[in-house]
Amino acid sequence: MDRLPISSMKKLITVAVLLSAAGGAGFYLFGGKIFTAHNQEIPAQYVAKAEKRDIDYTVDVTGDVAPQAQLDIKSQVGGFIKALHVVAGQVVKKNDILCEIDDTDLQNAKSSALTDIEGQRLIVDKAQRAFDRGKELYAGKLITKEAFDNLGIDLDIAKNGLVRTQRALRTIQDQLNRTKILAPSDGTVLTVPVIEGQVVVAAASVNSGTTLMTVADLSKLLVNTHVNQVDVSRLRQKQTVELTLDSASEEKMEGRVIFIAPIASIKNNVKGFDVQALISKPSERLRPGMTVSMTIPVAHASDAVSVPIAAVFKGNNDTHVVYVLSGDENKPEARDVSVGITNLDYAEIKSGVKPGEQILTVQPRVLDKNS
Repeated sequence: MDRLPISSMKKLITVAVLLSAAGGAGFYLFGGKIFTAHNQEIPAQYVAKAEKRDIDYTVDVTGDVAPQAQLDIKSQVGGFIKALHVVAGQVVKKNDILCEIDDTDLQNAKSSALTDIEGQRLIVDKAQRAFDRGKELYAGKLITKEAFDNLGIDLDIAKNGLVRTQRALRTIQDQLNRTKILAPSDGTVLTVPVIEGQVVVAAASVNSGTTLMTVADLSKLLVNTHVNQVDVSRLRQKQTVELTLDSASEEKMEGRVIFIAPIASIKNNVKGFDVQALISKPSERLRPGMTVSMTIPVAHASDAVSVPIAAVFKGNNDTHVVYVLSGDENKPEARDVSVGITNLDYAEIKSGVKPGEQILTVQPRVLDKNS
């Protein structure tokens, strides 16, 4: 029998040593795959290792920026706009004049009211003199009790007429004062949908009347968002959130949850709850109407034994199962595990798996189909 060349013998010895080492370990790598002692192929991407890591569970949503306080400015008197004193984007202080409504008709009404008051005062003076004269005559028994009482009634009617005309004047004066629209608070003018000369309708109630402008305090901005019904139960009032401006990802801001709707609503075919978060220190780039990304931290586990989320499967009776490669033959073993915090990537394993153990990210039957 011919001997093998020395180089071939060295190769055989090397392979034998590798196979021996692989047998002791239970599997070996070849061509990017893992093999059990029975030479069953397990692609490397189907195997992971249980490791300790920090796990954060967060809820990521998007929302729209809006002022916390925003007011639609309306006029309490009708007429045409005589002057607009502000433009969109202008910063105003409380009691600054925003707009003036023409007051010509009211000034005429005021002049008429003043004339009516003067006339009514003359009537009161006349009735007062008649009453005083009647009092003297009645004391001298020169007129009857009925005639004297009638003089008193005439005086009271005249006085009531004077009060009525004075009240009418005050009403007209109040309306005149309202022709100058003042800023209710410090803020920024967001919109001015009217022009000078336009006729406006007085606001008889909250939902009527012409909107002259919108004013808001841009130092206090909030984010309106919608959180699905699964995650909303994990939220709480005053919870801190992280905000990122979509148009500038480097802009990071903090906020806190100030409102969680008590009743669900449906948006984009998703049932959830409206949530508002107040921004602590708004960026100078931030404007009402912009879209921001909101990250809501829900839970955290430090130095937790974890496995890829794909490696956790549903067992019997609502249990969770992980398939661990165990023994000398590296046979997949189903273990019931206690699962803690999870996110999109990893699951915390409270019991059932130790750090360093090899686990499958697919069920063994998948391997049987592929073998």
